[in-house]
Amino acid sequence: MSSKASQSEILTIKQVADYLKVTERTIYRLAAIKKIPAFKVGGAWRFSRSDISDWIKQQSLDESELLGKGPAENKSQWKAGERK
Repeated sequence: MSSKASQSEILTIKQVADYLKVTERTIYRLAAIKKIPAFKVGGAWRFSRSDISDWIKQQSLDESELLGKGPAENKSQWKAGERK
């Protein structure tokens, strides 16, 4: 499969669950509360592989910022363990 074809690939709940190594129920709940990029086709949830890949990257960025490994401007707001 070409890179372009895999980027536009549409996945089912089962495929996303397998990809993320979580249960189908977890993916359903995340989609229902709009915490993961998804859309419905005929009442069934579907996911764009490229949207899921971007979402994974964003989750990693959000996590690193929470742990203090974010952009330099965020670090400059902290002084001796306190927020300016």
